[in-house]
Amino acid sequence: MNVRGELVTLRAMGPDDASALWRWNHDPTVVRWMNAGYPQTENRVRTWLTERPRNDYGDVLFGIEVTAGGQLIGLVRLHGAEADTGCAELDIYLGEQDHWGKGYGTDAMRTVCRYGFDHMRLHRITLTVVTENLAAHHVYRKVGFVDEGRLRQSFRRDGRWYDKFVMGLLADELR
Repeated sequence: MNVRGELVTLRAMGPDDASALWRWNHDPTVVRWMNAGYPQTENRVRTWLTERPRNDYGDVLFGIEVTAGGQLIGLVRLHGAEADTGCAELDIYLGEQDHWGKGYGTDAMRTVCRYGFDHMRLHRITLTVVTENLAAHHVYRKVGFVDEGRLRQSFRRDGRWYDKFVMGLLADELR
């Protein structure tokens, strides 16, 4: 099942996406404000995509494709979803830098949040963002997320500690 936005289509990811995912995860500019983990081989990424459990209520991973042309440019994930609380966490990034600042990230955010609220019947979606990641923070606020708190010195990059904003979006706040 694909989920369409205005500019992007969200679709399940699979082993054929390993090369792109590996490339993005090894690009220092792309992963600048992310917990990138440890370096993996492309084969390990392919194995992870092959063995990863199927999308289900608790964990949904989508590739972000440009609708016009079908190019995979990023990924978005709703995880930790709990039916009892109607809450989930969101992770997103665009790996193709030539698509940054053109509305694809905003459209992907709106599309996945709409999917979470309408299809999964979530009530609340949360995320964290490094306070210095101004572009991402702007996109999140644009779609309706609000700052709910601050995690002090919770992200380390280049020998320096950074704070993170905790942000939340309720079902009736999506713009």
